[in-house]
Amino acid sequence: MRYCKRCLYGDNHPLGLVIDNDGVCSGCRVHEERDTLEWEAREAALGRLFDTYRSKTKVNYDCIIPVSGGRDSYFIVDTVKNKFGMNPLLVTYNKHYNSRIGIQNLSYLRTLFDCDIFTLTLDPRALKRLTRASIEHCGSIYWHCLAGQTVLPVRIAAGYKIPLIVWGMHQGCDQVGMYSHLDEVEMTRRYRHEHDLMGFEAEDFIGKEGLTTRDMQPFMYPHDKEIEIIGIRGIYLGNYIRWDSKAQHEKMIARFGYQTAKLQRTFDTYNDVDCLHYTGLHDYIKYLKFGYGKVVDHAVREIRLKRLTRKEGLKLSAQFLKDEVPTDTELFLEWLGMTESELFRTLDAHRDSAAWKQLPDQTWQLRSSVLESVGDESVELEKTSDCRFQSDYDLSVMSERQLLTQGFVDERQRPSLKELS
Repeated sequence: MRYCKRCLYGDNHPLGLVIDNDGVCSGCRVHEERDTLEWEAREAALGRLFDTYRSKTKVNYDCIIPVSGGRDSYFIVDTVKNKFGMNPLLVTYNKHYNSRIGIQNLSYLRTLFDCDIFTLTLDPRALKRLTRASIEHCGSIYWHCLAGQTVLPVRIAAGYKIPLIVWGMHQGCDQVGMYSHLDEVEMTRRYRHEHDLMGFEAEDFIGKEGLTTRDMQPFMYPHDKEIEIIGIRGIYLGNYIRWDSKAQHEKMIARFGYQTAKLQRTFDTYNDVDCLHYTGLHDYIKYLKFGYGKVVDHAVREIRLKRLTRKEGLKLSAQFLKDEVPTDTELFLEWLGMTESELFRTLDAHRDSAAWKQLPDQTWQLRSSVLESVGDESVELEKTSDCRFQSDYDLSVMSERQLLTQGFVDERQRPSLKELS
């Protein structure tokens, strides 16, 4: 396996990347655009785009923003509503893996920004059957989350006749350079199918684990004709604004009190604090499949933004990239009604042969590891700032599963850190 000599990605990245003759991957090459593009002009173009979608009657919403209690939701809503003056409808899919911190962040989000929010909570019995089926067929406990998060905003856009959906950064552009920022790529059914959903559609699970068409209906994409009639499009802010997740989160922490947490398998304390399993069991499954984890994604991002050297990224990756069962696994298995041996035996069938080989004694061994990869000073970036993350809580020791709840959160009633820990 080849590894990028500037960042840490290997050429078995599930989104697909290319390493050039200098040993630099396509993700790093596209990232170079961020230092050359005229971002003020692109932001002005975004403003003109928004102007075309403002409701002339002020009766309907101007756009839809998918949100959660983690990631870049605060920054996206702040940009769209406060900076550009749009009237968004927030949409959130209840993933059933919610942390208390995530629910707290989501409640403050809808309150502090004075936004309406549409929340979908599906029958947990059907979700458990779907999760069993997705573990079997695509080696994922997170398929229903990805499917729900990417289709609900489109379904709501179709139902409410709101043609514009605003997403954050395109993962394929950000990580592997699948597109240039200049392409101004938009959210599509095809990208969702091939990458977010790992090639599986909702219809593929009908009949598996007793799942019915009714069970899978909420995950089905609207018909192309419906999308065409309304003119639904999903834009990515990352094509118009120079994206820096760490800096953006720190602005939201300072302005709105976004809450952060230490996570199990990465040093980033800002993203994914809303989910008990994303940087726990879900990330461990990523390691079992591809030989690397979320800590590598985060280190790559910080290397490209010149806050880490490649050697420092390797050191952090070695600290968190461990072949050990995460602490949230028992909680997940209790929810699903599955044994640990059944789970990991099923996942073995989904290991990437480019990353793993099975030994005669039936154990597994990495063919190569990013931790053993070597950089090249001639293509590495010079570090220009520090990489420090702050945290309010320790999510790795929190094991109380929560369901999303509505309800007003008054700043005067905001619990102290001690009360939430």
